[in-house]
Amino acid sequence: MAIRIAVVEDEERIGSLVAAYLTREGFLVDLVTDGNAAMEYLGTTVPDLIILDLMLPGVSGEEICQYVRQQGDTPIVMLTANAEEDAKVHGLELGADDYVTKPFSPRELTARVKSVLRRSHRLGTEPLRSADGQLVVDWEKHRIWLQGRAVNLTPTEFKLLAILARNPGRAFSRQELADRIFGLEYEGYEDSIYVHVKNLRQKLESGQGRKRIATVYGIGYRWEDEIHGSP
Repeated sequence: MAIRIAVVEDEERIGSLVAAYLTREGFLVDLVTDGNAAMEYLGTTVPDLIILDLMLPGVSGEEICQYVRQQGDTPIVMLTANAEEDAKVHGLELGADDYVTKPFSPRELTARVKSVLRRSHRLGTEPLRSADGQLVVDWEKHRIWLQGRAVNLTPTEFKLLAILARNPGRAFSRQELADRIFGLEYEGYEDSIYVHVKNLRQKLESGQGRKRIATVYGIGYRWEDEIHGSP
């Protein structure tokens, strides 16, 4: 069953942009442009997640958030131009599950939405598939296949793959990768990450004629391959 998301946003350009990105990811999207209409909508429809602008004409985003929390546990991602820490804390205290400030990247917002859906058990962890269909990663079983052949990864290599492949196009420094994999107190990160990336490349790229993990000179590494499935 498709996931339904309500986008409550009074700026038509922003609302349409968000709706377009989410629709492209396979979600059903209902776009609501003011607070009064949102209350009417929520009186008849229970979406799987709400993206909620705080600054709305009519009923405010805060009031809508409070109403939703009185009715149940529908996840809420707040979207607002107020980037001050107190505003974020207040939004989370009202019951929001995440808080995104304007201006924002639609791609990041989509990733945040998927993360909240996973945490609320409304979105499964579908296998990742590369655009050419040759690489398949099953997150739940911690198994991968390349050209239909099972590939054995060490736990560290699988963690490295998960960080990179779930964030395609983003450059990670070696330090950040080490922090995520080993913890903040880990020393000797650069040589270790270099070795793990080298080994992972050999297992994923051998004989494929393509680079899935690119070196970003002076920074670290980036996942280059186009992927399909829940990141």
